[in-house]
Amino acid sequence: MTSSAPPPDPGRHPVPPGDESRLPTGERTELDELRHRVAALEGAPAGAARRHWLRSTGSVLLILLASLLSLLSVVAVWADSIVRDTDRYVATVGPLARNPAVQKAVTNRVTTVVLDQIDVEKLVKDLERTASQKGAPDAAAKLLGGLTAPITGGLKSLVGDTVERVVSGKVFETVWVDANRRAHSALDKALTGESGGAVSVDDGQVAIDVAPIVKEVKDRLVSAGLRPASLIPAVHTDFVVFASKDIGRVRTYLRVLEIIGNWLPAVAVLIAALGVYLAVNRRRALIGAALGVLAAMVVLGVALTVMRAIYLDHLPVGASRAAATAVFDALVRFLRAGVRAVGALALVTAAGAFLVGPAPVAVRVRTGCGRGIGAVRDVAVSAGLPLGAAGRFVHRFKRWIGGVILAVAAIVLFTWSYPTTAVVVWTLVIVLVAFAIREFLDTGAGSARSATAPATPSATPSA
Repeated sequence: MTSSAPPPDPGRHPVPPGDESRLPTGERTELDELRHRVAALEGAPAGAARRHWLRSTGSVLLILLASLLSLLSVVAVWADSIVRDTDRYVATVGPLARNPAVQKAVTNRVTTVVLDQIDVEKLVKDLERTASQKGAPDAAAKLLGGLTAPITGGLKSLVGDTVERVVSGKVFETVWVDANRRAHSALDKALTGESGGAVSVDDGQVAIDVAPIVKEVKDRLVSAGLRPASLIPAVHTDFVVFASKDIGRVRTYLRVLEIIGNWLPAVAVLIAALGVYLAVNRRRALIGAALGVLAAMVVLGVALTVMRAIYLDHLPVGASRAAATAVFDALVRFLRAGVRAVGALALVTAAGAFLVGPAPVAVRVRTGCGRGIGAVRDVAVSAGLPLGAAGRFVHRFKRWIGGVILAVAAIVLFTWSYPTTAVVVWTLVIVLVAFAIREFLDTGAGSARSATAPATPSATPSA
C-alpha cells in the first residue's frame, strides 16, 4: 500500500493516543496506515524466522543424510561391480598375476606342494638298489645312500626354478586370468557363505584353486628328465585371496551393499537435491552439499587406509605380508578410484557454486572471463564473422542453453559405468568450453556487461 498524503513533519509534536480525532482526515489516514505497517513489521520477523529455522534445519539434515549415503553409494557400486561384472572383476584381480609378491607367494606354495609329492628317500633307495643291480661296488652303493640331503637340495632347487619360470611367464598369467574368469560365477556363493566352485570360503578364507599351475610344473619336470615327477597325482591346492576372522561380517555387509547398489546413488542425489531446494539460500546449500560429499569421500579414503593396516596386522601365521598387501590394494583399487572421482566432482561443484555467487573474488573471475571472451568476439566480428541471428538467439535463451549444458554433463557422469577422475576432469573441460562458446556467441548483451552478470553458469535451480 502507498499513500499520497505528505510525510509527517518532524517538528510537529506527536499526538497522544486517543486524540487522533483532532487530526485532519489525511493525517489520520496516514497514521492508521503507519500503525498497520509497524504491526506487520513487528509480527513478521517471528513467523519468518521460525519458517527459516525449520527450512534450514531440514536442509542441513537432508544434506548430512545425502553425504552419508554418498559414502555408502560408492562402496555399494564397487561391491555390486565385483559381484555382477565379470570383466570388472577380472580387471581387478588380473594384474595380480604380474605382481612380484604374488608370484613369489604362489611359487613358494606350489614348490612345497610338488616337493611333498616326491619321496626323496624312496628315490635314493631306488638309486642305491639300481646301482647294486648294475654291479656297482658296495662302497659306491653305500655312498649313494648318504646323498639324501644333497639330492633333496638339488631337487628343491630344480623344482623351485621350474615353478618360478612357470609363474613368471605367460602361462601363469593366462591360467590366473582364465581361472578367475571361470571362478567369477561362484563369487556370489563366496559372498553368501556357500561353498563349492573355484572360489571357496572356509575358516574365514576366500581361496582360489591353482591346481593347473601344479600340473604345468609336473609336465615340465617330466620333460626335464625327472621321471619321479610323473607319479605326482592331481593336486588341488589353494591360493588365499582374502583371509579374515571377520569375513562373515564383511560378507554380510557386502551382500547388503550389493543388493542396494543399483538404486542407492540415485537416492543420495535426490535427497541432496531436496536439501538444496529446501534451503533458504540454495547456492550456499549447494556448496554445503558438495563439501559434505567431499568430506564423506575423505572419511572413506581414511577408512580404507585404516582397514588395510588392520587387515595386514591380523594375517594368518605364515602368510606373505607383501602378497596380502598386493591383493588388498588390487581388490580396493577401483573403490579408491571411485572415491577420487566422486571427491573431484564434489569439489568442482562447490567451486562452481562459489563462482556464481556475489563474493568479490567470484565477481572478478566472472568479469575477467567475460571481458576476455568479449574481446575475442569483438575481434572476430570486426574481421567479418557473422553472429547476428545466432548471437541474438543465444542471448535470448542463454539460461536455457546453460541448463542444457549442465544437464547433459550430469547425464554423462551419472550414466557412465565407472567414472574416474579423468572422466570428471574431461567433462569439466568440455563444460567450460561449451560455456565459453555460449559466451562468445552472445552478442545481445554487448561489450558493456555489468560486473555482476555471470559469465559462468549459475549453479542455482534458476539457472
